[in-house]
Amino acid sequence: MPRDFEPRLLRYFTAVADELHFTRAAARLYVAQQALSRDVRRLERESGVELFVRTTRQVRLTAEGERLLPYARRVLAAHDDFAEACARPGARPLLVDVSVPFGTAHRVLEAAREARPDLEFVARFHSGLTGAAAGILDGRLDVSFGRAAGLDAAVRPLLTAVPVRLEPMAVLLPADHPLAARAEIPLDALAGETLYAGAGNPATAEWTDLARHLFAGRGIEPAAPFPEIEGEAEFVRLVRRKGWSVLASTEFADVPGMVLRPLTDPVPLSPVSMVWRAGLRHPGLDALREASRALGTTGRWLARPDGSWLPEADEEPFAAAATDSSGRRY
Repeated sequence: MPRDFEPRLLRYFTAVADELHFTRAAARLYVAQQALSRDVRRLERESGVELFVRTTRQVRLTAEGERLLPYARRVLAAHDDFAEACARPGARPLLVDVSVPFGTAHRVLEAAREARPDLEFVARFHSGLTGAAAGILDGRLDVSFGRAAGLDAAVRPLLTAVPVRLEPMAVLLPADHPLAARAEIPLDALAGETLYAGAGNPATAEWTDLARHLFAGRGIEPAAPFPEIEGEAEFVRLVRRKGWSVLASTEFADVPGMVLRPLTDPVPLSPVSMVWRAGLRHPGLDALREASRALGTTGRWLARPDGSWLPEADEEPFAAAATDSSGRRY
């Protein structure tokens, strides 16, 4: 069976091979000569190979020692490269899911890019936090944004979530809809309406759950489940073809033939958190957090309007974040 050798033992082997003298090798490594001799013997015992011929007058490599020395050097070089890469977590790009090229997440990403041009942020465009969370946990993504409280309970302990913004919600209506002429739409006016909220798309389950809480007791019906819709053009085509009204936020794509109207009485809020894998270290993550704090302070992103609405599950983390700029994990 293949054996695992401690890098320290290989490092001792190569040092003695370079010096051909145990005392000088020990001084070079800042270890006691006895410890060095003991560990070289241990490597010989574990490998089953005699590496050195030792006499009172000299130390020289055996034929097997000479054969194995280049392999030991390559292993140590790879080990050192790995250690250096670990010490430089910002050396690789940070993969950031912003869902769409506008809105809260995209604004945070652009602010971080402007603040840290020395770092590389690669944008990804996934349709929901539930789908993005799976990508975070299997290493395909680093950071995403969305309603963290709507994630599966088994997933949340594996992630860190910091509240970023309470986004006012809106409704996207066909331009000829009876409510389209209003500047804003009271929730009660949507009684009897059917709104598309991503039902049937497993990647946006957290958004569909938010809609379920909002619609409950108000006579608003969710549209029937429909498979995941990929891409803005396909979304626009289907919305127009089916005549859907769509639950949205106040920052949304322009859809020809449709109008976006803010919701009121109460103002429903979409809780947006920045989410990453627990334990992730990267200077780009720090830059994103700082950008979200700066934007949030300027725009009062965590301020709660009078008469607003949030699901109960989101109340506590966002109330805490409003007074705790360090964020929280939940």
